[in-house]
Amino acid sequence: MSFDACAQLVERGDPVRFRATMAVPLAARRVLFPLYGFNIEVARTPWVTKEAMIAEMRLQWWRDVLAEIAEGGPVRSHEVIDTLAPVLDAQGCRDLDTLIDVRRWDIYSDVFADRDHLDRYIAGTSGALMGTGARLLGQADGQVVADFAYGVGIANFLRAIPALEAEGRKPLIDGTVEGVRDLAQDALHRLDRARAQHRQVSRVAEAALVAGWQARPVLLRAIADPQRVAMGALDPAPFQDRLRLMRAATFGWWV
Repeated sequence: MSFDACAQLVERGDPVRFRATMAVPLAARRVLFPLYGFNIEVARTPWVTKEAMIAEMRLQWWRDVLAEIAEGGPVRSHEVIDTLAPVLDAQGCRDLDTLIDVRRWDIYSDVFADRDHLDRYIAGTSGALMGTGARLLGQADGQVVADFAYGVGIANFLRAIPALEAEGRKPLIDGTVEGVRDLAQDALHRLDRARAQHRQVSRVAEAALVAGWQARPVLLRAIADPQRVAMGALDPAPFQDRLRLMRAATFGWWV
């Protein structure tokens, strides 16, 4: 029942990753749904309250959970934790703790200090999540996964710009047409570099990368017309999107 509840949480809170996970083998779902459920719980924590101290306490609660799992002792009960604890190892706990740490940026109204700061945020969120999933499933070159996850993370970040700005945030370091295009081009370069080395990711581990099936068309749209970012018009066309997911799940994440 905890697994079903976790899958339903992902279906409601992260439809893109839900669709990707339903397209991969059941054994991979047993790992990915708990990870994605954890990600939802952590990602939404800074947004459910305007009290920074309460948000910090909520994030600390999840850090304490990871510490309990890593120590191998009793772990508190929760519909996500009940499914996460059996599949997560100590390294995964450390990596997901990094995810929580960088998510503290979401609590406050600070802008990214520079491009390195933004890159650390993307590596700590998209990179830690995808990297943990791939590693738990099977053999995967860490740099290849990190490159792909960076491209996916920037694509998702660009799609979130209108919502972030509606919350009074200033997420872009350089919001000019040239700045947005440069960011998307850099992300596309790393994405394509990973795709060129797809053989460094085993067949079982690649299930964790299927969730990035939309990234390339999103980045291409942002490069072709950066103003689409502010308009919230980066989503791929539905029919082509379905075909791309089918290809990614059937032939591989690099197609």
